[in-house]
Amino acid sequence: MKLKLKNVFLAYFLVSIAGLLYALVQLGQPCDCLPPLRAAAEQLRQKDLRISQLQADLRRPPPAPAQPPEPEALPTIYVITPTYARLVQKAELVRLSQTLSLVPRLHWLLVEDAESPTPLVSGLLAASGLLFTHLAVLTPKAQRLREGEPGWVRPRGVEQRNKALDWLRGKGGAVGGEKDSPPPGTQGVVYFADDDNTYSRELFKEMRWTRGVSVWPVGLVGGLRFEGPRVQDGRVVGFHTAWEPNRPFPLDMAGFAVSLPLLLAKPNAQFDATAPRGHLESSLLSHLVDPKDLEPRAANCTQVLVWHTRTEKPKMKQEEQLQRQGQGSDPAIEV
Repeated sequence: MKLKLKNVFLAYFLVSIAGLLYALVQLGQPCDCLPPLRAAAEQLRQKDLRISQLQADLRRPPPAPAQPPEPEALPTIYVITPTYARLVQKAELVRLSQTLSLVPRLHWLLVEDAESPTPLVSGLLAASGLLFTHLAVLTPKAQRLREGEPGWVRPRGVEQRNKALDWLRGKGGAVGGEKDSPPPGTQGVVYFADDDNTYSRELFKEMRWTRGVSVWPVGLVGGLRFEGPRVQDGRVVGFHTAWEPNRPFPLDMAGFAVSLPLLLAKPNAQFDATAPRGHLESSLLSHLVDPKDLEPRAANCTQVLVWHTRTEKPKMKQEEQLQRQGQGSDPAIEV
């Protein structure tokens, strides 16, 4: 028994000696554990560097916000508005003038359907605070609506819009406000804004940098929720409209703007009073641009920023009754 235990102890000792010798030999061998350690150390160094950069950014003052262009650097928007005498005329013009007053670098061309300027419109313009030109031209009797005729039978505002175009082209005719037409080389855009529509001020931002003819949808027009261009890949490929879709330009008057240099370069471009119903806009645009070259605005014509609204005609039965009794409203009070 003693012999066997001695043998086991001897065997254990020899194995231990062999293991120790093997371990000592391995200590002298090259170790492949250094590259992973170096990579881990580099990652820690990069993280420390990134943390230092973030801390420096937090201590740095924020950059000044980008400044919008100075008003003098903006192209001028020439807004042409025909107007005529009626009970709601002043209310319509006050509302429109207050919208226009929110737009920088704007010149309002207000054209009366009258032989000469009226005190009501002259006073309103003087009080508006806007840069304006006051014009007046009477619609020929043959082109005027007859009693009982609906408004769509004859085009309205033709003579007045063309009068404003003449002024822009240097033909004069101003009866108030700025008398001098824009000098050659003036950068600007021309927009036809009827006095009864509703306009978002964002619309004027969209049109200001028009290069040729820019377009967008108009709400509540043509028997539709809106009508306007259809756009694909940034180009106008058709029009969303229900009435006479084959018109050259099935657009509402409020749905486009024209660059001033283009308009001045086409002296024969104007509105045609004899144009068929619904073709008044086309009578001008056909002289200026091909439909494929129209410039879509308002998020590729997916935003409505102008609405074809109309003020309800006031009912004056009580006023007429009081007038027959000699007790009508004081005519000296302007409404």
